[in-house]
Formats: sequence, structure tokens, C-alpha cells
Amino acid sequence: MNVRPQRCEGWVSAWALMAAAMLALTIGPAAAQGEPALALKACRLKGLSTEARCGVLKRPLDPARPQGVQFDLHVAVLPALARNKLPDPVFFFAGGPGQSAVALAGRVSGLMGRFLTRRDVVLIDQRGTGQSAPLQCDDSTSGLRPLREQIDPVRETARLKACLARLQKLPYGDLRMFTTTLAMADAEAVRQALGLGPVNVIGGSYGTRAALEYLRAYPASVRRAVIDGVAPPDMVLMRAMSADNQAVLDGVIGDCETSPACSKTYPQLRQRWQAMLTSLPREAVVTHPLTGTSETVMFSRDAVLGLVRMPLYVPAYASALPYAISEAANGRFTPLVGVGTGLGGGAKGMELAAGMHFSVVCAEDFPRLGAATDAPGRDVGNASESVYRELCAVWPRGEVPAAFYSVPTSATPVLVFSGSADPVTPPRHGGRVAKLLGPQALHLVVPNAGHGVMGQGCMTDVMFRFVDQSDPALALKSAREEASCAAKVARPSAYVPMGLAADTRKSAP
Repeated sequence: MNVRPQRCEGWVSAWALMAAAMLALTIGPAAAQGEPALALKACRLKGLSTEARCGVLKRPLDPARPQGVQFDLHVAVLPALARNKLPDPVFFFAGGPGQSAVALAGRVSGLMGRFLTRRDVVLIDQRGTGQSAPLQCDDSTSGLRPLREQIDPVRETARLKACLARLQKLPYGDLRMFTTTLAMADAEAVRQALGLGPVNVIGGSYGTRAALEYLRAYPASVRRAVIDGVAPPDMVLMRAMSADNQAVLDGVIGDCETSPACSKTYPQLRQRWQAMLTSLPREAVVTHPLTGTSETVMFSRDAVLGLVRMPLYVPAYASALPYAISEAANGRFTPLVGVGTGLGGGAKGMELAAGMHFSVVCAEDFPRLGAATDAPGRDVGNASESVYRELCAVWPRGEVPAAFYSVPTSATPVLVFSGSADPVTPPRHGGRVAKLLGPQALHLVVPNAGHGVMGQGCMTDVMFRFVDQSDPALALKSAREEASCAAKVARPSAYVPMGLAADTRKSAP
């Protein structure tokens, strides 16, 4: 909050006393025990209409050298509305890897609105993201770059290699120090510095891997956990996502083939998709979706597969793929470019810190690629894997403890969410992790949902009541019973442009 100077000393004194009381409540017993305290002060975050409380915790880049290079770990607390708030806040872990949790404050506030009635929500910019020793390779105008630069894997790989050289020159440029295990030690330091007991942990996408590592390493620090779109620690991302992308793409095309309306509008879609892939590489003139300029772009197979992959994350976007594929088969690639870049667009909070992303994946996933058992997708193949192979061959890799890859039985109730149409963390991963976590874990699959379901309809209420319920057994029982509210989620019907819809109606018998 911006407080203008006041002439009335009584008002200033009252504000100072109130701020001191809030700070005492925030720091809690940790400060009294002589542990590092995290002092918070009022701050404004984009997307929030109310003020938050922000602070910085000094952390060693290398825990083995506590007196060595330090960095500022940035933390934001979205305060509970109630005067008598509950003592167990929510820690939210962002996805990616590479998203800034603090930059997502507006979205998180909307998602966690019911929690904020009586619980604080704590956002930590994980090391390498946001303002915490950031490892950024993009700027806010990355979506405005020429399309030939955005979609060409060769150009993208060269750009990231150049970024690697820049990142290593930073004061905190030892890229071996950005693993999930080290980041969760930071999160535990935040919990202690705030003087908190066990907290509720919620993570989405890569944030589920972070949450699982926090639960493994600090089980006594977790009261409840919710993981949405599970990325297991032993998952080999670059191989698994090829098979999972293929499964969802096959589902989109298959649904069109079995839908009378879609199959009539986009006949022989599978054959046309295969023929289009066979025709690549292929040059086409397209319109940039953000700048509106025309560009001549060479579309390679890998570039087209990359454009198809992004819409699969969100069924509403994927519903446009039959149209985009049909148009591309006719040499018109602008619709595919539009839907394929629509989730990137440079939206604030949605960017990934690419340096942090590769520091995590190259250390945790890539070394296990040789032992991966997933077969590459029939069409998707090794496109993404090739990029990771080239970059991880030169990217510094941190040490990952063997225990990181295990998922111990949990004594804490864990709610596991999956979307049946998720192209990167589908139910097969969530189901396996839930089984490893044991009887305290409940796996709920939302039909026809994509990547991330906690914000969809009634699932937000299911999540809230699971965390809010004081009895662990009742929390699991209620979540199981209430999940039926999502059973009727339907897949969006295929997109048909108005003009094409009119032509279809005219040709109907």
C-alpha cells in the first residue's frame, strides 16, 4: 500500500503499531528461536487489487558453501482476509520448469480465492525464476519475433546456446545449482523463516515434481498436498511427452472421424494430416498473429509438430486443430501458426525462464534418457528429444541425489489430479504416483480435461474442501465422493469458422 505522509501523528503511530503487530504475526516463533527471519512489507503485485506482503531471504547458491555466493530469494504472501486466520498457509509451486510463482499472483489469487478467506497463500520465486537469481533467455517481446525464428528448432537451439554463454557469466551463473532438490531446501528455509508449522502444498505441472520432492525431503512440514498434472521425479520428460502428445493428437483426430459433423466438415482428416507431414519441408506465406505482417516461412516437420503440440494442452485450443490441419494440408499455414503460438504470446506470468528450465531437465531427466522405456510417438517422433539432446550435451548438470527419484509412502493426505486429455502429464503418471504414495493418496481423473484441472468448475471446490477438512480420513472420503461433479465434462466440439459453417449448411441434403 502507498501511504502518503500524514500530519496527524496519531494516525502514523497507529499504522506503525499495526504494521509491527502484522510483522510479529508473520515472523512468528522462528525469530524468537534465533533462526533467520523473513521480514515482509506491503507490496503491490500485478493482477491483484489488494496489497500483498513481500520479502527477500538470503540463500547460498551452493548449500555446501554457506559463506559463498548468495542470492535473493523473493517471496510474496497473499494475506488471508480473516483477522483470526488459520496457522497453516498454502505454498503454491509453479510449473514449467521455469515459471515465476510471484508473476502468477493474480491468477493464483483467483484460483485460491476460497483459501484466502482464512489462509495465507505463499508464493516463492524458485531459484532461477522471477527475481530469484533469474535465468531468463527471453524478453517480454519474444512473441513478436519473426515466426521463422520462433518455430525453427535449429534457430531456437542456437539462440539458447548463446544464452547459455551469457548466463554463465552472471554472478550466480553456476547452473549446476538450480535443481529441484536445492529449490525445495529454499522453500523449507522460507517456512522456517516465517515461523510456520506444517503447510499445505499445491503444485501444478512441474510444480508437482517440486511438491513431491518437498514431501519426500520434509514430510513433517506438509499437512496436505494437492498435485495437478503429475510430472513424476523419474519421468524422462523429452521421451515421455512424445508418446503422450501422440496419444492426445490421435484422440483429437479420432474424435473428428467419429463425429458426423466434424467428419463431414473435415473429411479424411487423418489421411490429409499424414499427406501434409509427407509434403514437408514446405514454404508458405503466413500472417504473424501478433504483428499482422506477412512472412515467408519454411515449415519443417519438426516446426509443424511443435505448432501442433501447444494447442493439445488445452482442449478448447485443440478443437481448432481439425480446421488448422485441414487448412495446412491445402498450403494455408496461418491458422496453424495462430493456434500453435496462441498459448505463448508473451503473456505476463506465462513466460519460462529457459535457463532454469534446462538446468532442471538436463540434470534430472536427460541422464536417464538411455533407460527410458516409452516408445516415441508415431508422428511426433524425436523432435523435442533432439533439441534436448543437443542442449543438454553442453548444459552444466547439477548433482541429483538417488533418493530424489523415489516416491515414498506418504503419511500425509495427497490429492492427485489428472486430465484424461493431458498431452504431457496424463493419468498414467498420476495413477502410478498415487499408487506409490499409498493409501493416503487419492487419484481423480477429469474426463476430457487437458493440462491442469484444479481450476475447472467444481474441482476448485473439491480441492478447497480437501485442504480445509480437519479430519484426514474425511478429507479423502469427501474428495472421492464430490469428484463425480466433473464426470460430465465434455470435449469441445471441433471449431468451424462462420463462413465454412455456412458453406457446410448449404451443401447439406
